[in-house]
Amino acid sequence: MIIHVKVKPNSRENKINKISEGNYEAEISEPVEDNKANIKLINLLSKYFDVSFRKIKIRNPKSREKIVEIE
Repeated sequence: MIIHVKVKPNSRENKINKISEGNYEAEISEPVEDNKANIKLINLLSKYFDVSFRKIKIRNPKSREKIVEIE
């Protein structure tokens, strides 16, 4: 499954919002540096979709609008 996630780093809380089918918005409390926001995004998505974090891959890690592949 491939989804599109718009990430808002440095937010007050961590949450995933479904915008439409295949489009999500993620608020992440972690900063962008040292890949912290991407790691937190993977952890949030693994809980949201109830899959192992190893099954989640971010195709464009440097963009705020990410394409995420979930096995």
